[in-house]
Amino acid sequence: MDRWRLLRTSPANGAWNMAVDEALLESVAAGRCPPLLRLYRWQPAAVSLGYAQRGTDQVNLTACRRQGVEVVRRITGGRAVLHQHELTYAVVAPEQGGVFSGGVLENYRVIAAPLLALFARLGIDGRLVSGRSRFHGAQADGASSVCFSVPSSYEILCAGRKLTGGAQKRQGGAFLQHGSIPLDLDLERLWDLLNPEDAKPRSVALRHLEQSVGWINRWHHPPLNIDSLETLFVESFAAVLGLTLEDSDLSPVELARAQELVATRYGCESWNLRGLT
Repeated sequence: MDRWRLLRTSPANGAWNMAVDEALLESVAAGRCPPLLRLYRWQPAAVSLGYAQRGTDQVNLTACRRQGVEVVRRITGGRAVLHQHELTYAVVAPEQGGVFSGGVLENYRVIAAPLLALFARLGIDGRLVSGRSRFHGAQADGASSVCFSVPSSYEILCAGRKLTGGAQKRQGGAFLQHGSIPLDLDLERLWDLLNPEDAKPRSVALRHLEQSVGWINRWHHPPLNIDSLETLFVESFAAVLGLTLEDSDLSPVELARAQELVATRYGCESWNLRGLT
């Protein structure tokens, strides 16, 4: 049975969360540690942008600042995500070996398996889909910047609504997959924060989001709390993939690297908002 690290880090701001994930990817790629699963939360709430997204084109910065919501750029791609009432995970592992074959889509599928098992335990009918074929014109509805409004390859839907979001980054023979599992979601707040200033009408966008976005407590009654969700996710991840998860903390090298990345990248508004130029 493969042995992985399990990191449950304290709630932190967006800059620290993204810096830690990049430091862990570097650590695995350099062979300094085995594969790992990290679970974390966001304090305060934050919007994370896909690596290529320019912040001024994707989010309402005025609304974010007014509501005290941070904006940070991920090392992974994809669309903007509001991180608030959710469990966020990071899987970091070599591209090949153990449970992974090295293919991008195949590795998405492997990570989806414990998520499906988790939803089944919660009585939620999650379905794995090849989501790109389901893209029904979010651009026309003014919701194209919102990650959860458009399924991508090998993500999970319930009643046609997206339950999880994920994106990968590959580096030095290793990969990082970020993923979000929302417990609750305020669609009006989501739209207020993520719509650019020249977006389509609010009513049109909210209707699209209501039809395309899901969250656990939309279907689970009574409402589940974050601690229970985290415990169930760890159990499902280990059981489905046949892993032994061993509690771990950041190493001194990883801690120092994360601090450096906050200072030089993730803590810098100019870097977070510029996207690819």
